[in-house]
This record gives sequence, structure tokens and C-alpha cells, in this order.
Amino acid sequence: METDNNSSEVYLMEGNEAIAEAAIRAGCNHFYGYPITPQNELIEYMSRRMPESGGNFLQAESELASIHMVFGAAAAGGSAMTSTSSPGISLMLEGISHLAAAELPCVVVDVMRAGPGNGNIFPSQSDYSLATKGGGHGDFHNIVLAPASVQDMADHIVLAFELAEKYRNPAMILSDGLVGHLTEKVSFEHIKRLPKLNEWCARGATEPERRVVKSSLGLESQCEAENLKFAAKYEDLKKNHTQWNTFMVDDAELIIVAFGIASRICRKAIKLARQENIRVGLIQPITLFPFPTDVISEFAKKGCRFLVAEMNLGQMVSDVELAVNGAADVRFYGRSGGFVLSPEEILSEIRKHVSRTS
Repeated sequence: METDNNSSEVYLMEGNEAIAEAAIRAGCNHFYGYPITPQNELIEYMSRRMPESGGNFLQAESELASIHMVFGAAAAGGSAMTSTSSPGISLMLEGISHLAAAELPCVVVDVMRAGPGNGNIFPSQSDYSLATKGGGHGDFHNIVLAPASVQDMADHIVLAFELAEKYRNPAMILSDGLVGHLTEKVSFEHIKRLPKLNEWCARGATEPERRVVKSSLGLESQCEAENLKFAAKYEDLKKNHTQWNTFMVDDAELIIVAFGIASRICRKAIKLARQENIRVGLIQPITLFPFPTDVISEFAKKGCRFLVAEMNLGQMVSDVELAVNGAADVRFYGRSGGFVLSPEEILSEIRKHVSRTS
């Protein structure tokens, strides 16, 4: 730990550790998980710190068990979290759907690795479609946040708990093995314990008002009514909590759209391109659901072209194309299988798609 010039405490930590520490400081008091690379440091950190903070930690026998333990803790009014990596997320999807149906707040951290199947343990962004288009069966969405730094890991986990609580819905942190293993400076000074509202949690027969938490939504009319209620929540989420960052977009003729670690790599490529008088900028979605459709649409109407850069084979491209709605050209560059993009690769693609300015 070190102290900066403003006397605030700054720590040197891995991303996986930072997200765990921030979660505890924000009030997480239940963690259940199962080891899988590249997020084991998160579970290991929780195993030490959660008992110290008065919370409950349990290494479950599987990802299936983990997510249903989260269901139980959330139903009882706890602030519950789990973490895993890509194959583990596949196993958790049914439980996540039940959490959404029961309107239980929780946070799920996915530190992505290459796939499909077991793939390998190298960084990837190949769970984008799973998180934003699926996330479990039925008419629901996960709230999805994409950190690009160790500080983001800390800040986004707090936001995830806040939004999960507000909308009584699962929130997912979609990170990757590179961000998870980055060691950078991080501050927790601004993180405060979040207020916990649990008037909706389960209550027994001896309580003044019994309440049963369930994920069965009833017959057709009842189920449809619940789904429409969920849809209204997501519209409110889109209106009030869509977040993104921009970088050097004011005069850009080409806009790169990239999330997570890919966005940091693209920032370096953009700086290199600017040295060659190439007008290029970046839109970095922070919320992958809700997706920053409107800001991309506005730049398309201004005549910008788009290059989507991902560490997968183009899973975000369709969202950018929908936002552009035919008003601009959309191209893609990505690597799969655990390869990490390089600034030089992105710069080469930038040169292909823009003209130089004087």
C-alpha cells in the first residue's frame, strides 16, 4: 500500500483481488464459488477476507451448487455474489434465470477464457453473446458491466450491486483473464457500504407477514404479466443507467467500438494513429446491457464510420450494426482462441479504413 499526495490510500493489487475487496467494502456478505482458472485468485481472496468481515464464504462442490446457494442467500435478504469463468457460467445459467424470475438481486463475475468447451485458460471476450443475449432461459436480461482496468473492477462491482438491488435482478461483471491478472494501483477510499433493502425477502410463518420467494410465474396470463413487468424494468434501466466512455471522438471520421481490455489496447492504437494525422476515436461501452445504442447512432448520423474490435469473432458487431441502422459502414477486426489484440494490429486496420488528413 502507498499514500498519494492527497493522503488517500492506494493499493497495488490484481484485478481479481480488487473486485473481491471492493465487493466486501460495498456490503457483500455471502460468497459461494467453485475454483476455475483464471479467476481463482478472487475465490482465494474471498476465503480469507469474507470471514474477517463477518460474512459467509463457502467453496461449493460445483458451479451448479454455487449459483443456487446464491439464490438461497439472496432470498433470505443477504448481499450475495459468486464468480467463475466461461465454462462455469454455462453451468450457472439455469440458476441465474431462476434468480431473475424470483426478482432476487445478486452479482455474478465472469472472468472470461477462450472457448468453446474447455478451450484454454488464455484471455478472451467470447462470452459477450452469452451474457447480453442469453444469460439463461426466458424473457429476461442480465445487467452486464465490462471493466477495463483494476480500478474499474473495484468500481464496477459496486455499481453492479447497486443496480442489482435497485432492479432486483442479476448483475454480471464481464471481465477476462487479462484484466483479472493485471496488477495496477487501485483505491477503495470512495467505496461506501451500500444500503440494503430486504422488505421483499422470504419470511416464515411466525413472521408478522409471511412471504414466499419463488421463480414459478404461474399460468399464461400471470407469466406474461411478470415478463411485461420485467421488460418495463429494463426500459427504465436503459433510460437511466446506460454508460459509456469516449476518447478523441470530437473530430473523428472513424469510431472504434471496443469494450473491456480491448478498449485499452485501442486507445494506444488511436494515439499512434493520431501521430499520423488519422482522425480516429473510441466509444467504450461500460454497460453491455443496456448497450449504448443512442450514442453510436448519433455518431453514425454525423457521417462517422465504425470499426468494432473484440477478442472474439465479432459478437458485438450486430449490436453496433443495429445502432447504426444502415447509416454508416461497420467493419470488424478481432482475434479468437486466447490471442490478445495488439495496438499495431489495430493501427493497421485503422489505416485500411480511413484517409489521412493534412
